[in-house]
Amino acid sequence: MRVEVLGGVERRRRWSSDEKTRLVEETLVPGAKVSEVARRNGISASLLFTWRRQSRAVEAPAVPRFAAVQIAGPVAVAAIERPPSDEPPLPRPATSSRGGLIEISLGGGKRVRVDASFDAAALARVLDVLERR
Repeated sequence: MRVEVLGGVERRRRWSSDEKTRLVEETLVPGAKVSEVARRNGISASLLFTWRRQSRAVEAPAVPRFAAVQIAGPVAVAAIERPPSDEPPLPRPATSSRGGLIEISLGGGKRVRVDASFDAAALARVLDVLERR
């Protein structure tokens, strides 16, 4: 049995990343119980569960995600209905054709339609906001 006496102002034990890794790996052995590993090493089981969760987050590589894309022919774009207001509508820049129309289905019935003259940076900001919802 190992006893560690903590003195001075600091009362918390500092765990190195190697120690954390060793303890997490010990819990991943088939038949191991987190509570027993924690008790044997003098730490709380909740701390050990936190380290396990953190190690999964670090180890999980970023996996590219793809969405199904369906290319459709030209379609008529319906005007967006707005509630009546006293302000006149903002003028839209004239476009010669609708050849560059892109429709992005976000799920739940939400769609974003843009044409070739739409600013890519503005579209990125819109999609970022919609992704967080």
